[in-house]
Amino acid sequence: MGIMKEKRTVQKVQKSITTFFRENRRMPSFAEMVGLLGVRSKSVVNFWIDKLIEAEILEKDDKGHLKFKTSSFAIPLAGSVQAGFPSPEEEALCDIMSMDEYLITKPDSSFLLKVSGDSMIGEGIMEGDLVIVEKGRAPKVGDVVIAEVDGDWTMKYFKKKRGQVYLEAANPKYPIIRPKAELRLGGVVTAVIRKYHQ
Repeated sequence: MGIMKEKRTVQKVQKSITTFFRENRRMPSFAEMVGLLGVRSKSVVNFWIDKLIEAEILEKDDKGHLKFKTSSFAIPLAGSVQAGFPSPEEEALCDIMSMDEYLITKPDSSFLLKVSGDSMIGEGIMEGDLVIVEKGRAPKVGDVVIAEVDGDWTMKYFKKKRGQVYLEAANPKYPIIRPKAELRLGGVVTAVIRKYHQ
């Protein structure tokens, strides 16, 4: 099997297992993986599981159970907090929240981009932030979009006036962008991720 073909198959296997995990909130058994991956035996399943472990996508816990190593990051949701003055609340575990499930509604059509520049600071999107972009989503006026305008990619507000589409920054020092020849939408920004501490 060629390297590129093997890589594509690993990605396909990962996608199948991830979809099962999202829908069932558990890893599939090896027996379930036979049908899930469309293979004939558990030995073939073992082969692809080993590839996923080798790629650091899956790992085994102390009991030998499979779990995601990189793509699943569920953490405890401990309650809520006021953004003004703090009020005492019971610090009890309310639920387990998977951040990818919270931030991404359509994982199969979403991707991450790292922000450069300061044209969207008025929207709270800063240089170095990560944005989650959903492909194929029809933008509404006021949505933040990723678009290719006359050959250059940018992130701006989607605007429309008298049927004419234009892009607007969230920073007054940048001019309105009106396409001269072509405007192609790459997706709608659905979430922003910022890391405060390393």
